[in-house]
Parts: sequence; C-alpha cells; structure tokens
Amino acid sequence: MNAPPPPPPSRTAADYLARLPLEEGERAALLADHGMATAEHSLTAVHQGLAGALPGHSQAGPPAPTSPAAVAAGLSPARQSLSRRLRLGYGEADAAGHLACAPPLNRSPMAPHAWLSEADEDMPPAATGAPSADPAAAPARPAHPDRGHGGLRRLVLLALTLGQTYVATSLMTAVLPYHGTRPLEIAALVLYAVLFFWISAGFWTAACGFLVQLRGGDRQAISRTAAADFPLGDARTAVIMPICNEDVARVFAGLRATVESVAARGTLDHFDFYILSDSNKADTRVAELHAWRSLCRDCGWAGRLFYRWRKHRIKRKSGNVADFCRRWGRNYRYMVVLDADSVMTGDCLTRLVQLMEANPAAGIIQTAPCAAGRDTFYARMQQFATRVYGPLFTAGLHFWQLGESHYWGHNAIIRVAPFTRYCALGRLPGRGSLSGEILSHDFVEAALMRRAGWGVWLAYDLDGSYEEMPPNLVDELSRDRRWCHGNLMNARLFLARGLHPAHRAVFVTGVMAYLSSLLWFVFLLLSTALLAQHVLSEPQYFVEPNQLFPLWPQWRPEWAISLFGATATLLFLPKILAVLLRVAKGARGFGGGLKLAAGMLLELVLSALLAPIRMLFHAQFVAAALLGVRTSWKSPPRDDSETSWGDGLRRHGGHTALGVAWAGFVYWLDPSFLWWLAPVVGAIMLSIPISVFTSRVGLGRGLRAGGLFVIPEERQPPPALRATAAAAAATPELPGFVDAVVDPAVNALVCCTAGRRAPTPQQAERSAALASAAAADGPAGLGETRRLALLDDADALSHLHFTVWSSPVAHPDWLAAADATRPPYSLSWSGDLADAETSIPSPQRGAGREHTAPAG
Repeated sequence: MNAPPPPPPSRTAADYLARLPLEEGERAALLADHGMATAEHSLTAVHQGLAGALPGHSQAGPPAPTSPAAVAAGLSPARQSLSRRLRLGYGEADAAGHLACAPPLNRSPMAPHAWLSEADEDMPPAATGAPSADPAAAPARPAHPDRGHGGLRRLVLLALTLGQTYVATSLMTAVLPYHGTRPLEIAALVLYAVLFFWISAGFWTAACGFLVQLRGGDRQAISRTAAADFPLGDARTAVIMPICNEDVARVFAGLRATVESVAARGTLDHFDFYILSDSNKADTRVAELHAWRSLCRDCGWAGRLFYRWRKHRIKRKSGNVADFCRRWGRNYRYMVVLDADSVMTGDCLTRLVQLMEANPAAGIIQTAPCAAGRDTFYARMQQFATRVYGPLFTAGLHFWQLGESHYWGHNAIIRVAPFTRYCALGRLPGRGSLSGEILSHDFVEAALMRRAGWGVWLAYDLDGSYEEMPPNLVDELSRDRRWCHGNLMNARLFLARGLHPAHRAVFVTGVMAYLSSLLWFVFLLLSTALLAQHVLSEPQYFVEPNQLFPLWPQWRPEWAISLFGATATLLFLPKILAVLLRVAKGARGFGGGLKLAAGMLLELVLSALLAPIRMLFHAQFVAAALLGVRTSWKSPPRDDSETSWGDGLRRHGGHTALGVAWAGFVYWLDPSFLWWLAPVVGAIMLSIPISVFTSRVGLGRGLRAGGLFVIPEERQPPPALRATAAAAAATPELPGFVDAVVDPAVNALVCCTAGRRAPTPQQAERSAALASAAAADGPAGLGETRRLALLDDADALSHLHFTVWSSPVAHPDWLAAADATRPPYSLSWSGDLADAETSIPSPQRGAGREHTAPAG
C-alpha cells in the first residue's frame, strides 16, 4: 500500500520564507519536513532551520511548540534566527544576534560652568588670566593672531555708524513739527535713532564686504593660512549629523553624497561619520536604521558610518552634540557639525581640517553655506538673494569680526577638546520663558570658545558648503519664532564674566534681528499717533515755560522725502553693489547680466512686500517671549511644501484685518498721509495672497524656466548636489514600524540594535505583556509611546514578530500588512550618482510609512 502524500507545507511558513532572499534549495529544505499541525510548530521549525538546526534532520516528529514561559524568558523561536535573518537582509552580524551601531565608548567629562559666576574656579584660564597646563587650554601664542586689526576695524565701524545715525536723527528732528520737543516726538526720535543705527551697521558691513570682494579678498582671512597641500597629519575628524524626525531619504542622500565626495578626494581615512538621532516617531526610527545599515552594506562603510539613537532628548541639538562629545569625543581632534539638509564636498571638509591644523589657536571655523535645492517661488527668491547678496555680508562680517566671529551651529569644524572642556551649556537660572535650557546654542558656544582663548573664524570664501532654505513664508516664520526666543534668552548672558566684547555684540545683533521689528512697529504706531495729534488737537505755540516767542509747528515734506530716500539707499544700495560685482566677475551662472538685474528688481519688490509681514510676526514673537509664552521646537520641513488658502487665512487673517483698520483710520485722519503708509499697510492687507502664491512650486519652476532667480548651482550643479538629488529621487520606499514587526529582515535589524535589559522575571513579564497586548490590538491600536517601547525592547519585538506570524489571536491587520506588495528594502543605486542627469532640486521622499489595513 502506497504511503499517503505528505501534507502541503504551512502557508504561513512558505509566505514567511518568501520574504527572505534564500536560495531555492535551502527554502525547499526548510519547508520539506514541516508537516505540522499548527502554524506555531511550523514557524518554530523555520526559525530553528534558519539558525542552522533543521528539526526534521535532528529529531523524529515535529518539534514541540515553545512554551509561553520560554517566550517570556526571552527564548522566542524568532530570537534563534536573528543573526541569520540579519545576515540575509543587511550583511554581516555576530553570532549573538547583536549589531554594533557605534564604536566602543571612550568617555570624556563635559560639565557646564556656572553662568554669571564670580568664582575663578568656574572660569577658563583665558578669562581669568591664570596660566594652565590643561591640554584643552589655548596656546600661549596663537599661530594666526589678527594683530589688533579686529579691534581697530570695529572702532571704525562704530564711528561710521554713529556718525551716520547722528546726521539722520538730526534731519528727523527737523522734519517733526515741534522739532523733537514733545513727548511723542521724543519717543519717536529715540526709536528712529536705534533703528537707523541698525540699518547703518548693516550698510557699512555690506560696503566693506564689497570692497573686500573687489580687492580679491582679505589679507587676514584664515583661508590664506594654509597651502593647498598642507598635510593632515594624524588628525582624526568626526562628521556628525544630529537629526530629529527628518526626511530620511533626503538625509541619507546628502550624507552619501558627502561621504563619496570625501572618498573621491582621497582623504576618507581621516574621517568618520555619525548619524545622531533624536527621532521620536517609530516609522522614522525604523527608516533611519534601515537606511544606515543599507549604506554600510552597499557602500562598504561599516566601521566608518555610525548610528546613535538617544532615548532621552535632553537639551535638543546641543545635548545631542554634547552626548557625542562625552561618548566618543576623545577619539577625534575635530568634529564637523552638519544639519539634516547639509551637504559638504570632500574638498571643503579636507580644507577645513588643513586650516585647523595650520592654526592651533582656532577653535571653530564656520563656513558660509550656499542655499540650493528648493523649487517654490519663495525659496528660489531666498536662494537667489543669499547667493547674490550673501557673499557681501559674510565678507563684511569677517572684516569686522576676524577671530571673534559667528558660529551658526552647522557646516562648521570644531576643535573637540576645548569644546568639551569649556562649551557645555548649563541652564539659565530663574523662572519664566527666558530661563531654562539654552535654545539658540550656537552663539553661546562661540562666545564660550572665545572666552577660553580660542579663535572663532568665518571662512567666508570657502566653497563646497551647502544647505536648504525654508520652502515658504509660514515655515520660515515658524523657524524664526524659535530663533527669536533663543536669541532673547541669550541676551541674559550679555554681562556674563569673561566674554569678549565682540561676542557681547553678537548677542546684541541676535536680539536686534527680531527686536527691531517690534521697535519699527511701535515707531509706526507713534507716527500714526503724531498724525492724529496734529489733526485732532489744536496747535500749541508755547510749549516751554516763560517762552517769549511762539513755536510754529511745521511739516517739511521735502526733508521727509530726502530722509526717506537716504534710508532706502542704505537698504537697497548693497544689493545693487552686489549685482554690479557679480556682473564684473561674470554673471553667466545667473543667466546673464540682464536676467540678474531683473531678478534683483523682482526681489526688491518682494522683499519690500514681505518686510511689513515679517515685522508683525516678529513683533508678536518678541512680545510673546517677554510675556512668558514658551514655544515648541520641531524639525523644519525638508521638502517643497505649499501653503494652502486655509493656512494662509489662519496665519495672516488677523494681520489683514489690522491692515484694513489701520489704513481706514489713517485715511479718515488725512488721506494724503495714507500714501506714506501704503507700502506698509498695503503689504499687510495683501499678506494672505502673498504668502500663498509665493509658496507655489509651479511659479518657482516657471521663474526658473524664464531664467529668473537662477543660481550657478542650478545651471551647473556641483557633483555633490547632483549626487544628492539623484540619490533622493532614486531612494525606494523605506520601511516603517509595521515592517519592523512583520518583515523578517527588518525585524532582525531592529532587534539586533535594540536595547538589552537584564533577564529578570519581572522584565520578562513586562516584555511578554507588551508584545501580547500589541499583537491583539493591531497596528492601528498602538500609539507612538507603545511603538517606541517595542522598538527599544528586543525581547518584546521578537515575541511580537513570532506571534503575528503564528498565533490565531494576533490581530488580522498585522498579516494584512504582511501580504501587501512592497518593493525590496534596499538603498542600492546603479551607476555614478554624481554623473546622473538629475536636475537640482529633486523630488523629496517621506520617511517611513504608515500602513493602513483594508476595511474589515
């Protein structure tokens, strides 16, 4: 009698193995002897077989199902195959099922000093004048001193600005009817003097930048201190990228382009790269892990590209950088800090290290990033403005500041030892919104570095550093609210002991960048009040005691027009000079001289319309911060997002109503005065359509097609930007949280990098309970907190993985997600990305996916 045919293999086991890149012979062997009664038996045998012990060959009959107690103890069958599944999906893994994401710890202390302290022990040696043998102390004789030029140059700037402000304020006094003798006029004059001083400082900065550029550079520039072949020696540099809930495809595309550019430069052996994640979204975390490990596998960067996820997001970005310094700072002489949208070329990174090696007293060297990669009307206008006018202002800033310059928090190189020793940030004491953790950390870190005796330089003429701009006005204002709050907090450190005067001035400029809007708004209100006083009240001819002769109030419109013209000249002349300089040096990269001039005129009109809109928002931000309203800090959008009409109405509706009411009131007082106020109230009344239309991608691309707002990085994109755009466009769909539960390879990756807890009975029970509840609730029933808890618990996640594939109690939506058709999870691209014919900018991809199960 013939034996009955063997039962078909379990569908669950076959489907499970189909998701792994196995040879057909091995897949058939794993399925051959699985005539099991239950899916649990079948999956247990599959995991044992993947681990190297095919149960049909080692024992008679089916294996016994794993007991709940064994699963609770961390012995889930899925744990047995972790190493094999990880090796199949992502390359090498150790036999213990653990994947190291970062080098071994090499800890350094990094503790903040007390703010506003009078105690010498809290101060660095340079601030107290005491000698020090600390290796993090600045050299006694800097290799590149500014020879006193910085102080002299700043005195000249102060004299020019004060002199110009005095002349303008005197003219304003003559324009006013009572020549500055009435209370409202005095208040208006004070505000005008402060605002004009701010405008004048910007004008002279741009004017000096123009002269520097015209002469071919500044002899004191730090970029002139090292030859092109200056040796790197044994310097090790970490390139770190702190991220938080970013567009994963764009982040890793930019990082890949940066690493490949360094490799092409031939200096890759001097650099390591770190992704420092603060992401608190489960889908994003899984996508980050997958992208990191895929790059390590596909590009051979294991041991050079590392990934670190922080469970506790203390002090945001500054805390993330400090965490790196404490863990691995000892391994490196320098670190380069990147933003999530940063791209830097190998030439630029190598040059920064050369400049650091040539200047032992340099603590920070900041590059001037070039903005590129956006398509919206608004972003293209900003890219054009920063590319055309920006070099004048950065050259001017360097001219005044020299070794006491800005640090903008990214695209800069930092000497690790003094940064770790002296630049830790403590909490600001007190209560209210201007206390607590420092938000705008970069200015403070630069001030602390200089206080310790190290130079902070701006390499304004160094190419190969790139970033992206906010895509629309609403997103820019959201960013400005955070920056405004942070800069107002920094003002509390103005009197901190030991700070260099130049960095105290940097704190003032940070505050004035936003406070000036509030002052401008109050000045306009005072001007309206003066008009109302003039129209609604009787003139007063005797305004002082014992006055013998009447004072006749006089309006001098011709003087007012002259003063207005002079102020407009200070605002717009730097832009004209920048265009002339570009034409003189060749404007082909901007579409030619005519297109460059037309772009400047269009940008002038748009900037004039946007200025009053920004004024109202910035005034709100300052008032809110001073009144104790805290703001949240979130990652800005990294794609070309547009503003809807509904969003525009919500954000600008109140301001539009204010503009209408303001214009109506002034027209009622004196229709002729409305022409003076029209540029302000007109822009405010049009704020909704301005905000919406400037966010449109179609308009931005249309301008590009017409040759307007074109920059050289678009006409002839650098290889690093071409590679970034090509990689972002070619990135396949990235896995999310559900894939970490269901997909065999992604699950193995997350389990092998998740936290390991002590195998106590209590912890085992918690892990088992977490997994069982998640299996029953399904993907839609899990919030972010539970999802993140699962990703951080290898035992629970492995248990959940096994349960959703084998247990009938698991929610059907898990397997519905498993049955969905997906592309293979890989970041492999064919060809040389730097040579790809991909335009700049490129479409952006989202980070991770949310799976939606079919109804029912």
